[in-house]
Amino acid sequence: MDIDVTTPALLFPAISLLLLAYTNRFLTLAQLIRSLHQSYKENPNSVLLGQIKNMRKRVYLIKHMQGFGVASLFLCVLCMFLLFSGQIELGKYTFGLSLIVLLISLVLSLKEIAISVDALELHLSDIENTKNRL
Repeated sequence: MDIDVTTPALLFPAISLLLLAYTNRFLTLAQLIRSLHQSYKENPNSVLLGQIKNMRKRVYLIKHMQGFGVASLFLCVLCMFLLFSGQIELGKYTFGLSLIVLLISLVLSLKEIAISVDALELHLSDIENTKNRL
């Protein structure tokens, strides 16, 4: 397989947008956590505790998603440097590693989305339980 400096450069926009999306998810989650914290202090209940537990998992995953995304970008830059300096074989392996690290980040993202859906299920079940009591 032939590879030159432009090949890893193709990943730059994708990884940058991915990191931006991860950061937006983190900021939204941070805002929700602050809101849940205040709600729990005012009215402690098990639904809020379930949400808080869920948020902790999601923050942990987002931290790792971002870490692997940054590592992938770093490896892409390193790959470009290696290719530029004539170390083609090492550059290929570095590029392959950057793709694997990016895949890990995407798998973590899918897991975070699944946990997010679980959080919505808690809300829906609470609404259904309230409706059934009426």
